[in-house]
Amino acid sequence: MTRIAVIEDDLPTSNQLAGWIRASRPGLVVDQWFTRDDAESALEREPYAVVVLDIELGRERHAGVALINAINKRRQGTPVLVVSAMPAAIYRSIMKALDAWDYLQKTTFEEADFIETFLDILRTTQATPAAAPAAPAQDALVLDPLWQRTPTWRGQRVNLPLTAQRILATLHQRRGEVVSYDELFEVVKSGRNRDNVRKHVSTIREALREVDPQFEGIENVPMRGFRWVAR
Repeated sequence: MTRIAVIEDDLPTSNQLAGWIRASRPGLVVDQWFTRDDAESALEREPYAVVVLDIELGRERHAGVALINAINKRRQGTPVLVVSAMPAAIYRSIMKALDAWDYLQKTTFEEADFIETFLDILRTTQATPAAAPAAPAQDALVLDPLWQRTPTWRGQRVNLPLTAQRILATLHQRRGEVVSYDELFEVVKSGRNRDNVRKHVSTIREALREVDPQFEGIENVPMRGFRWVAR
């Protein structure tokens, strides 16, 4: 049974996040915690698959930072998605240094953005090498450098808009390396922000999964960018 922790002191926000998670994957069990002490006790007991937390809990301005440190100490590798009202321009780099998976600033994202980020974390953490498909004899992805033909994956056409094709090409050319958000901004004509890049990557994943349901070849690198890992 996969358990998710939502650590948020504001009841309506906690219920909203928990509701989005349950709606995205009905089989998940979501535990809601509202104080640092209760959250710390729960984290000691439960091996949560993902932890969603706020930085400020009650009067403790940086309670979430203490919880992330506790998670890293006790359960190395447990992904943390930070959802906070603190300005992203300041706190995203701090959370990155603490090995949090990603940072979403309240009031600046929609339900779809949260769900996509959450499910991306869940898919990545639950993927195992044993479940990966066997590597084909040659590169499974074929791209037209002139953008005149649709890309193909294992011989099947993949329908993608031009911007998504350019992002796919960039990731594929740099396969095995982390391609940062800033680098991906260079191939996006408009809407040069992280949310827009995430949406394009989501479109790419969905298109590839239409022809290959087992595709897990684009890895989200917490707060840095994306990496092509398919062989």
